[in-house]
Amino acid sequence: MPTVFTVNLTAPLLLLLLWATHPTMATNWLSLARLPRSRPVSGASPCARLRGLTPGQVGVCRARGEVMESVRKAAEMVIEECQHQFRNRRWNCSTTPRGINVFGRVMNQGTREAAFVHALSSAAVAVAVTRACTRGELERCGCDRKVRGVSPEGFQWSGCSDNLSYGVAFSQTFVDEPERAKGLSAGRPLMNLHNNEAGRKAILHNMQVECKCHGVSGSCELRTCWKVMPPFRRVGVVLKERFDGATEVRLTRIGSRTALLPRDPQVKPPAARDLLYLAPSPDFCHLDPDNGIPGTAGRRCNGTSRLAPDGCELVCCGPGYRAGRAEVVQRCSCKFSWCCSVRCQQCKNTVTIHTCRV
Repeated sequence: MPTVFTVNLTAPLLLLLLWATHPTMATNWLSLARLPRSRPVSGASPCARLRGLTPGQVGVCRARGEVMESVRKAAEMVIEECQHQFRNRRWNCSTTPRGINVFGRVMNQGTREAAFVHALSSAAVAVAVTRACTRGELERCGCDRKVRGVSPEGFQWSGCSDNLSYGVAFSQTFVDEPERAKGLSAGRPLMNLHNNEAGRKAILHNMQVECKCHGVSGSCELRTCWKVMPPFRRVGVVLKERFDGATEVRLTRIGSRTALLPRDPQVKPPAARDLLYLAPSPDFCHLDPDNGIPGTAGRRCNGTSRLAPDGCELVCCGPGYRAGRAEVVQRCSCKFSWCCSVRCQQCKNTVTIHTCRV
């Protein structure tokens, strides 16, 4: 008879073996958005069962469990914002029907789409955690009280400034962990880390100032102001612009270290806030279930514009689209009613709709 060996695995070792045999992408934590709200995302046992986390992220979950609900919220923010920003593009941030790989295997490739998702993800974690700090939902942080004194413009710094430094620090700890665990000598970890930081800088460079006036009858004899983060929609817009101007790079050895430099030597080195990518993108035209690409068949497009990103020729990968007519119900004949409502009628209109051919 063959000899049977029995091995007792401790929980940490089993977790490491599972991670090694089922390689995860750095963005698989976005699958937290698919969990039901009733399911806990903190605590020793729940953290170990979160399939989208790397072992290092599981450790962060166990050590700083109170922040994990903000991480879940950040995952939801990423999917919603990505789909808004790319709603008129061939790649529209469509998600896979199930599993931990939310955007499909296209994220495995070092494309500009992967660059955008990494940047948006790191920014979302920083924003969600910072918001929780400002609302008093986390024990370890609160408002940023370091912003004090009188500004060069003459107003008094006061109030509850957003504690972005805490949110950024947690984003670096949680989002960057998978890349640092792989080492910094390969191209993809370097690319991801750069784009993660670019996402956080999109918040930092767009901070806003809100003020309140003090004085007799609102005379504003004294103004107190505080710093707030930009709306996440603004962060998405900034990163979308960075996506359109992203730089293709290659891994280059400089002395004893490696760095990412532009593939085209005529292109200037990218700044810290720019996005980088290593590989060209697929065309996203045709259905590719293995990589989570749904193709553009059946997608609506703009039949009146040839050059716009949502134009049918671009979205449908050529002139393969058709026009149809559909009846839509819209609000019309709206009137203001004292006080204080607007009353409208429901009108039916026939409109032309363009869709990519199947």
